[in-house]
Amino acid sequence: MPSNEQRREAAKRKLERQLVRRAQRARRRRVIGIAVTIAAVVLVGGGIYVLATLPPGSASSDASGASATPPATTPPKTSDGPCKYTETPEQPAAKDAGGLPPDPTPTSKAGTESFTAKTNQGDITMTLDRVKAPCTVQSIEHLVKAKYYDNTPCHRETAGQVNVLQCGDPTGQGSGGPGYTIPDEKPTTLKPTTVSGAPAGSTVVTYPRGTLAMAKTSQPNSGGSQFFLVYKDSTLPPDYTVFGTIDEAGMAVLDKIIAAGITPKPNPQTGQPDPNDGSPKNPVTISQAVIG
Repeated sequence: MPSNEQRREAAKRKLERQLVRRAQRARRRRVIGIAVTIAAVVLVGGGIYVLATLPPGSASSDASGASATPPATTPPKTSDGPCKYTETPEQPAAKDAGGLPPDPTPTSKAGTESFTAKTNQGDITMTLDRVKAPCTVQSIEHLVKAKYYDNTPCHRETAGQVNVLQCGDPTGQGSGGPGYTIPDEKPTTLKPTTVSGAPAGSTVVTYPRGTLAMAKTSQPNSGGSQFFLVYKDSTLPPDYTVFGTIDEAGMAVLDKIIAAGITPKPNPQTGQPDPNDGSPKNPVTISQAVIG
């Protein structure tokens, strides 16, 4: 018969296993940006690889490694309109986002809107396109009105196959969102391209310089608040919603940011600093986001 000490040790080991599993589930749920995703073609050490799962200790983990809130026992709230914005109780809003966006029926699918990110490096001016992504533009407008993007960093810069500046996470860790998800509105007009070493049957397209698109996890309909600005033609699967373009004046500011270079972060596969993935060497903060 096991002693009290043996039973305590067994209980301790069981708890430790549970905590590890919870942390792993939390990492899988978090937003990992644009370059690490199921079926995404990623540039790693000069070769093209497909990452089938999120690796433990990836850049998507939070600094503490703590597990997320346990999954809700009741179904998450979903908006009633055509966009079906869905709450994420397992990942609460990183900053007050004003709840779910309005979801009128019908959702406007016409026209454009001016969007300006006022940063410490200069104003990045953009044009939002409701024709391409009505639900996404509706959500962005909602977050801007809630001041969700005010005083938030652009936390990630990448180069090589994927050339972007990524913004929209108040935590600056790549794991924060608005407490809800938005539906994918996948692009249909991007030019297909080929990438050496890409899996047979996979589709890769060019996201051209000046594109404004949504970041997401590997799961469908997992976009939230994070978006990326393409400063040079980039090759990706056509899974990332294109919802606008960066204007000429905005591109000039973006080019200035990119010219300063990248502060590398460790590659989640090797643990070594990756010169093509990190944070902007000159930190970028959105002091205010403005619509119109």
